[in-house]
Amino acid sequence: AVLSVSEKELTDKIASLCKNRSVSWAEEKAQMLIEAALRNPFQNNLYESHIFNLEILIKIVLQYQEHLSKIADEINALAKEIEEYYILQSIPGIGEKIAATIISEIGEIDRFNDAKKLVAFAGIDPSVYSSGRFTASVNRITKRGSCRLRHALYMAVQSGIRDSRKKKTTDEIIPRNRKLREFYDKKREEGKPFRVAVIACVNKLLHWIFALLKKRTTFQDID
Repeated sequence: AVLSVSEKELTDKIASLCKNRSVSWAEEKAQMLIEAALRNPFQNNLYESHIFNLEILIKIVLQYQEHLSKIADEINALAKEIEEYYILQSIPGIGEKIAATIISEIGEIDRFNDAKKLVAFAGIDPSVYSSGRFTASVNRITKRGSCRLRHALYMAVQSGIRDSRKKKTTDEIIPRNRKLREFYDKKREEGKPFRVAVIACVNKLLHWIFALLKKRTTFQDID
């Protein structure tokens, strides 16, 4: 079916199904699909039952994606009724999806007595290996907590430290989250690798989140 149509027809079809993507993206996927079809070793031995099974599997995947989309819409609708949803979005780098994920994973902030316990819950606290008289000098994070929460926090940090715009008067590059970027740059200047600096930023972000949710205030008002 792929090889029976032109590349343009295939590109147009992909573009019509993936409207949020660019035309160049659709062209690239069309080329990849054609190349895959040319490599197909079963072109001369294809049974109708295979096509039938494939169509069923595709329908199941599409239905699954539709259900996920509806669940995401319901989560966003519920999140908008929660005060914490807007408090978290006051932190530059945290958008609607990340805020909803953080809320769903953390739950009530009163469950945590201090910020360190929230950091431990996220699995960002360092693990310390010791045996007898030996204690490791380099430790990895524990990763004991929610992987979805850690992923959301990593995304928030990467978005926050990214350059967003130039200042018109001086052409100065302004990051989305100036405070977080300054903290990141400080860690890099200390010789910390990129990943270590990002984890330190995640730790800092969690401390801010804890303070904001406890005080019921926005990021602009934080000390």
